[in-house]
This record gives sequence, C-alpha cells and structure tokens, in this order.
Amino acid sequence: MSEPTLISYAEVRHKIRDADLLLFRRRNWYTRAIAVAGRSQYVHAAMAGWWKDRLMCVEMTSGGGRAQLLSNLVDRWPGVIDAYEANALGQRFSREKALRAMIGITGKQYGWLNLFHAALLHLPAFRFLVSPDANDIETATWPPFCSQAVALADRKGGVDPVPNLADRLTEPADLSRSQFYTYRFTLMP
Repeated sequence: MSEPTLISYAEVRHKIRDADLLLFRRRNWYTRAIAVAGRSQYVHAAMAGWWKDRLMCVEMTSGGGRAQLLSNLVDRWPGVIDAYEANALGQRFSREKALRAMIGITGKQYGWLNLFHAALLHLPAFRFLVSPDANDIETATWPPFCSQAVALADRKGGVDPVPNLADRLTEPADLSRSQFYTYRFTLMP
C-alpha cells in the first residue's frame, strides 16, 4: 500500500463489518522499534465487532484481551488505524464465529511468551537453527499476542488468513500482506 486513504470515521463506520481487520501503524519511538522488527509499518492487529449499535475494537494488548469503542481509539490516534475488509477471496467464512472467537480472548493475559518466540526468528543466527513452522494446531497453552489472536479467530471462522505460517508466528505485517484481506481506508476523527 502506497498512500493511505484518509476518511472520516463517521462517514465509514457503517461500512466496517464484524471480523474486519484493524491494523495500527506506528505512532512513537517504541512502536517504531516494533515496526522495524516486524518488517512493516504495522505494529498491532485487532478485529472490528458490532455490539448492538456500537462498533468495537476487540484486541489483545499488553494488558490482555479487551474490547473498547473504536471511535475512542480513532480520536486518540488519528490516521493510525487502517481498516481491512475480511474475506477478500470470497471463501466460506463465518464472521460470527470469527468474532465470537476473538471476543473469547477478552480478559485473558497477553501472550508474551509466544511473542518472544516469534521475535527470536528475526535474529539472524537463530533463524539458521530452526525450521519454518506452518503447523496451525493449537498445541501451545500460552495465551496469544495480537496478530496471533486474529489469525486464530479467523481460522475459527473457517479461513486460515496466512497459509503456510503457524498462527503463533503470524505478525501484523503478515496479515497486511494476506490475500484474505483488502485495504479499505485509514480512519480519521
């Protein structure tokens, strides 16, 4: 994606659907380090979900799984949140099942150990010692980190958004490049 399409949240909130992907761009020096390590402009992944007439951001943050009003996040970070449409390939995908799975992470702890394992693969020497992991079987009992939670939820909805990569290694950059999603717009207050 070259230039973001900046659009007022009020204009497009009704176009965002359950289980659409929300990707957050870097916004300070701390998130810049994450973006560099992740080979992308994105540092965080979340899922959109409607609760009655409220559009929520369901996410796994360093404080754990939570849901909060998307409008509040857009006000706090204008031009940082990109909305991607899920199911760009037109596959059999249950937005309801995916969102239900994502809501299931609320209240759970953040997956620091899984994040550490994914980060290790960016170290040049370590990369030579391990083989690629494409196994999506949920053998780990540790809680997920942000993009891992989104990948797990989408698989519960019936689609693996990043084939040939284990969910526990899926980063926001991987989701942004997935053919399962299509960039729509960047949210402004």
